[in-house]
Amino acid sequence: FGLTDALDGYIARRYNMRSFVGSIIDPMADKVLMTTLTLALAYNGLLPSVLAVVIVGRDVALSLAAVVIRWATLPTPKTWRRYFDLSIPSVEVRPTLVSKCNTVLQLVLMAATLAAPVFGVPVDAVGLTALQWATGATTVASGVGYLVSKDAVHRLTKAEVAKRIPKPRILPKNKN
Repeated sequence: FGLTDALDGYIARRYNMRSFVGSIIDPMADKVLMTTLTLALAYNGLLPSVLAVVIVGRDVALSLAAVVIRWATLPTPKTWRRYFDLSIPSVEVRPTLVSKCNTVLQLVLMAATLAAPVFGVPVDAVGLTALQWATGATTVASGVGYLVSKDAVHRLTKAEVAKRIPKPRILPKNKN
């Protein structure tokens, strides 16, 4: 989360090890961790409940949209088996600049909120409150950005899908 995520992304890009499955699993793992942290901090009174609803609500809305978009863009024949077959790509989601800024702010907010009690900083300190407002604003802006941006969700063409689906390897016959 954070540095390890950046390192993982760098290695994948540097050594051309990107995959469709990785593009799904990596953000999903980030969402699970962020949701867990957000709910735990809100439950313990360290994060305003309204902010927790905004953060988790955006992630739930984007996840539901992803389910609908996946079904709508799945090449025919549409079956549940093919829906969950991650070797059949249909769309590519590209994070927006606002979304990237939001991720950084959420990471900083979670770290600062976790550290505040350790260092005796009250949860209603001015700096923490400002960070909460900035995070809330970018969370809303990034959610809206995915709805209105023409570049955030790219429907793959048949040619792009054909390039991304791995070709089966045929092993040579054993001559024994």
